[in-house]
Amino acid sequence: MPTTVHRWCIWHIMKKIPSKLNGYKGHADIEQEMSQVVWNSQSKDSFDRNWKDFLLNFGLADNKWLSDLYEDRHICVPIYLDHHFWAGMRSTQRSESMHSFFNKYITRNSSLIQFVKQYDNCLGSREQAERESDAADFHTLIPEVQAQFRGKANCITRLKNSALGYSVYDVGEQVFSSIFNKFVVTYDSVAAEVKCQCLLFESRGILCRHALSVLSFEQVSQVSPRYILERWSKKVKRRHTHIKSSHDEPLMEPRSKRFDQLVFRSQNICEFASESEELTVILHRAYDNIMAEVESLKAKRKGTSSLSHEDANLESVNELQSPPRIRTRGRPKNRLGSKLEKQIANATKKKKTKVLSEINLFDAASVAHSNCSQYQGHVMSYQFRVPAAGDNSLGV
Repeated sequence: MPTTVHRWCIWHIMKKIPSKLNGYKGHADIEQEMSQVVWNSQSKDSFDRNWKDFLLNFGLADNKWLSDLYEDRHICVPIYLDHHFWAGMRSTQRSESMHSFFNKYITRNSSLIQFVKQYDNCLGSREQAERESDAADFHTLIPEVQAQFRGKANCITRLKNSALGYSVYDVGEQVFSSIFNKFVVTYDSVAAEVKCQCLLFESRGILCRHALSVLSFEQVSQVSPRYILERWSKKVKRRHTHIKSSHDEPLMEPRSKRFDQLVFRSQNICEFASESEELTVILHRAYDNIMAEVESLKAKRKGTSSLSHEDANLESVNELQSPPRIRTRGRPKNRLGSKLEKQIANATKKKKTKVLSEINLFDAASVAHSNCSQYQGHVMSYQFRVPAAGDNSLGV
């Protein structure tokens, strides 16, 4: 397509440095310095300046490979490509990862039939992994966003100049103990727009730590919705989920079936309407009317749903009844026993009654014996004296 942006894999290019510059003295230092220029240049002008200094310092001005690479810098150097949106993809790493993924299922010796079957299994595994990841990470924050908030602690923000709500900041990011990378960040308080020199939002879709540092300096409590892309939110609509595959046909949801039916009918209408400009205009008008009607119905249903939720009262709750009793496993307590079981139970009951009666009689006898002993003790406690001669008293 004419608007498609192509780029070379800078990772593969950097991997070729040892083989391309092996004949030069100190090629290890050359590789390190070249990586520093390619990855850490903050602007196109700084890259051009650092590249020329790099060639002069190591005497590489006549190297053809480096000269050709500089001519094609607009399709390989990150600073020349970061103004395009890449969603984090900056090389053929996706292709390399897919090669590794397919190597788990097929080999160079696989037959055509095996390839077709295993390819279908690959897709099924990939879709299942995506569903599991989506369910696990649905309520979590994107790790890249967390990293930017943590990195904000290493940034020092200084106001350079400000006029009519438009401010320019110098943000220094500490990468080592005494090494700082400097970035220029602009903030428009009227339009609530922030832009950083590193172009992370333009290329990745995530606000960088430098922009977050400036927003914190400006005491902005809420980020503008323009910086929260739908692709990173819970409301994202993945259109590829409507694409059918052979292994999920039996499990197709009703929504997917309706989608297929609508696409089939829409395709026929579009093919017919594309024959003339007049029919195309009519179809566009019909689409606009249908879209307005669908949005109106959707808003109406949403309002009705919220009202019905608010009108819910305790009466509807009181109508809830206990669940039906379910017969538990095992024998019931009132199970009808056999004749032998009843005889054994009666004999045990009589025996227990007889034992209790004997215990009660024993207790009664013990009490009587105890009382008798106490009485004898009291009688023996009295003392008798022998009466003297001529004494008529009892002498008690």
